[in-house]
Amino acid sequence: MEIGLHVANFTWPGGPGAIAEQLTRVVTTAEDIGMARVSVMDHVWQIGPLGPPEEPMLEAYTTLGYLAARTSRVELLAWVTAVSYRDPGLLAKIISTLDVLSNGRAWLGIGAAWNGEESDGLGLFFPSTAERFERLEETLRICLQMWSDDDAPFEGRHYQLGRTLNSPQPLRRPHPPILIGGGGEKKTLRLVAQYAQACNLFGGDDIERKLDVLRQHCADVGRDYDEIEKTVMVGIDPGKDGENVDQLLEQLRGFAALGFTEAHGWVPGVEAITPLEILGERVVPEAARF
Repeated sequence: MEIGLHVANFTWPGGPGAIAEQLTRVVTTAEDIGMARVSVMDHVWQIGPLGPPEEPMLEAYTTLGYLAARTSRVELLAWVTAVSYRDPGLLAKIISTLDVLSNGRAWLGIGAAWNGEESDGLGLFFPSTAERFERLEETLRICLQMWSDDDAPFEGRHYQLGRTLNSPQPLRRPHPPILIGGGGEKKTLRLVAQYAQACNLFGGDDIERKLDVLRQHCADVGRDYDEIEKTVMVGIDPGKDGENVDQLLEQLRGFAALGFTEAHGWVPGVEAITPLEILGERVVPEAARF
């Protein structure tokens, strides 16, 4: 099992003027200790579970472009892109650009979006839930077409593209991997079965049922269930002095037994670097044996 870092909080000592330096230290340390991926949220305000909306929040793809220049091995993605915040032709171009500039390390993490409050606040497009899911499927189709040799027009219900030209193409072929976030059993997991290389589920009590639902969707669309990487979003807290390491490893071992190959999440106090060093010494190498 691999471990990935989700950076979801930029309320760090020193204020905005220190964010770039501290973020660089956090992410390069994550790379140095062997973490597989680094992600940031696609939000423009801080989200309720983590803090008030007034706390600092960086725009996702500007941040990932910055991190592409500061790293060399770790894979990069938004966890997950809000489908309604960017038109799909532009999104496909953004991911292609990130992949080229990172030497083939970009993923497309995407979901149907949920934060109506920030959307209303900044005037971002935010249609109904049903429409967002329709747009999510069309966006996936457009990205896959733009990452292929087909530059024909695209005619959908919500999007019409006159020519799906995309140059340069991503370095990773046939295309950057697609991760669809969320565990919705009727729509989200069906889209995973049909389009994605990876799913992302939260580590709750219903996680085994979610996997069974995904397995059935794969059977329905003729997809090999084992082709899809299973990732789980969890808090990764080794403790200030490593006191939680044994418990964390036991949790990760349980996820691995279910077929998950990456645990991805936030690390409390990550800006202090010490929690990452503990993970690098005692968790990352041990989890790799699962």
